[in-house]
Amino acid sequence: MPSYIQRALHPEWYHGHNRTPPFFEGWYYKLVDPTTQHKYAVIPGIFLNANPDLNTAFIQVLDGVKAKSAYFTFPVDQFKAAPDALDIRIAGNTFRADQLVLDLTNASGQGATEQLKLKADLRFTGGQAWPVTFGSPGIMGPFGWLNFMECNHGVVSFDHAIEGPIQINGSTIDFSGGRGYIEKDWGQSFPSGYIWMQTNHFPTVTASLTASIAVIPNFGFTWPGFIVGLWLKGQLYRFASYTGAQVEKLVVTDDHVDWVMRGSGHRLHILAERAEGGLLHEPTRTQMHRRVEETLSARITVHLTTLTGQTLFHETGQHAGMEVYGDLRRLLKP
Repeated sequence: MPSYIQRALHPEWYHGHNRTPPFFEGWYYKLVDPTTQHKYAVIPGIFLNANPDLNTAFIQVLDGVKAKSAYFTFPVDQFKAAPDALDIRIAGNTFRADQLVLDLTNASGQGATEQLKLKADLRFTGGQAWPVTFGSPGIMGPFGWLNFMECNHGVVSFDHAIEGPIQINGSTIDFSGGRGYIEKDWGQSFPSGYIWMQTNHFPTVTASLTASIAVIPNFGFTWPGFIVGLWLKGQLYRFASYTGAQVEKLVVTDDHVDWVMRGSGHRLHILAERAEGGLLHEPTRTQMHRRVEETLSARITVHLTTLTGQTLFHETGQHAGMEVYGDLRRLLKP
């Protein structure tokens, strides 16, 4: 079994081996076909409770066009994870950094699209993970060494090409030439309040944005922690609590999230237009109980400048994933 150090330096691996419940882990595969008329999020994972009767493996599917979702459950003994690679198997379905194989034609589902019959055989190429170093193992930075965090995060691929078909209720759609994104979370529970957004569909530049801010509990206190990464032409611009970056503005309305931050000689302005989404199951400490709305149809305008005002990037990303959940008062800054 890999050591604690090896696991910390590989955030994409499964971290649940020998973990004491409550514990969850899930991977998020975003899939958009080349016409952008079909877009899905596929989320495999596992939830472990002190009561074994509540343990479950699962695969969630979000149809970003119809804003509907399905939640498929499996006995935990059908969940298999390699100890030293991202290689997850759930009842014959396979999830890797470079591959996704699904056959949900006979699975037990619930939710708005319980009649969904889905098969996929996809390959991914050209992916780039959030850089890992000993001092900063992934998107969590130095906090990546703390295995007691309520929720840990990882970025497996900012952007990659998709090859292969998806069969949906008998109709085959070729996703070859489409774009994908992969991230993951693991820990005890999702935060009580958070904002998350992601897009890698900008019009002229190879770029990908992932951004989140959440209520972080530690040692009896809570504080707003944020992590933002803009992958732009092979360079990563980081804005995070652990880098000393500062939030200058964060306003949330029914229509928009308006967020400005500065750090490391740059200022980043994110203006996200919210959109209708489907309901996903997300973990609390007791069960996969909470229902959270997620969209794949948001629009995010990103403006990166130097502190002197020179524009380095200013474009609008389409087909953006976005969640806004919980009590946000401790996060907002007019």
